[in-house]
Amino acid sequence: METARKQVAAADLACDIFIGRQPILDRERKMYAYELLFRHSHQNGAEVSDDLAATATVLSHVINDLGLEASLGPYIGFVNFDARMLMSDAIEMLPHRKFILEVLETVEITEEILERCRELKQLGFTLAMDDFTRLEEQHRPLLELVDIVKIDIMGMDESTLTQIVAALKPWPVRLLAEKVDSDEQAQLCLQLGFELFQGYYFARPTVIAGRKLSQSQLTLLRLLGLMLKNAETPAVEEAFKTEPGLTLNLLRLTNSAASGVRHRITSLRHAITVLGRSQLQRWLQLMLYSGPEGDGNSNPLMQLAATRGRFMELLATELMGEGCDLADHAFMTGIMSLMPALLQTPMADILESLPLLSEVREALESRSGTLGRLLALAESIEENDETACFALTGCLPGVDSDAVNRAQTSALAWVASIDRSAGS
Repeated sequence: METARKQVAAADLACDIFIGRQPILDRERKMYAYELLFRHSHQNGAEVSDDLAATATVLSHVINDLGLEASLGPYIGFVNFDARMLMSDAIEMLPHRKFILEVLETVEITEEILERCRELKQLGFTLAMDDFTRLEEQHRPLLELVDIVKIDIMGMDESTLTQIVAALKPWPVRLLAEKVDSDEQAQLCLQLGFELFQGYYFARPTVIAGRKLSQSQLTLLRLLGLMLKNAETPAVEEAFKTEPGLTLNLLRLTNSAASGVRHRITSLRHAITVLGRSQLQRWLQLMLYSGPEGDGNSNPLMQLAATRGRFMELLATELMGEGCDLADHAFMTGIMSLMPALLQTPMADILESLPLLSEVREALESRSGTLGRLLALAESIEENDETACFALTGCLPGVDSDAVNRAQTSALAWVASIDRSAGS
């Protein structure tokens, strides 16, 4: 059996890691968990094929460097385990309520593996079978032990998927559809009884041209436009008054942030002044992803946008130093980049309604300029495109893989703090 010491040593060998998380949603499309996605690189740029080192690195960074609260917040983490890692005693140091152990499809299901899975179940761990595509005889004993089966639906037609679901009926397992890329796939999986969902469709919903914006979305866009034009406070205050729920959340936010002020903030104008224009603008950007009532802590699109904006801001600071305008513009670009998915409106229509800087506009439209490269880097990390990650890092003088890692872990921690604030 591998020892915990060997796992930590394996983790220490892999220092260039791009960190990512892919949301896993429930049937209501609310956050349930994250799959933790880390990527390695060596100097020759070759892909890493050692699953043990990859998993050891994931666990090392989540537990030692970033911390459970920052990396997962209130959610669960799915992590891949090969045969060697399953047999390792390092697993037993993990809090079983925070992790789901994915048995990789490459694992040979031997009696030794089955016995180890039984031990892990007795320790309280939840087990998942990864990348399931068809029922084979060797799967049957493992299906007696796992709690979740992740079915890779990429390329599957309706008939094949229906047959697979029917074949799994004898076992009381929860079904997770992975690589869901369209609304049609999502609807089919719902009809077939899937409980959990993972895929680019949920992080990047398709744009439905011509959808009318809600009154609350229009108010938020109008307020954001006032911020960008540096409008007078009375005009901002008047726009807030049309959305009582938004006003209430602003007062709550400002009272919380200004706990050291002698008198509690009770007026809208006072709240706007105390919070400050820069922070108010950022708050409005995030509120677009959650709505005026502020129920955004389970919105995966909000979390992705917040992570992207903060990541870009931190890397811009690496490039230009503290207090630079580029950092503010980078945050704006990251947040704005997901608005077509949020509002289900083409980017061109959104840009028409906001007085954005030309650099931000060009980054959003064509991924050009420094902001465009930062945005493309954020997207490549989300898509686990290691080649693009390193190519784009090389195009940003003053930024290396260590800086990218620092920015991504800090961004994850920042978004986790938003989750905690929203929850309380």
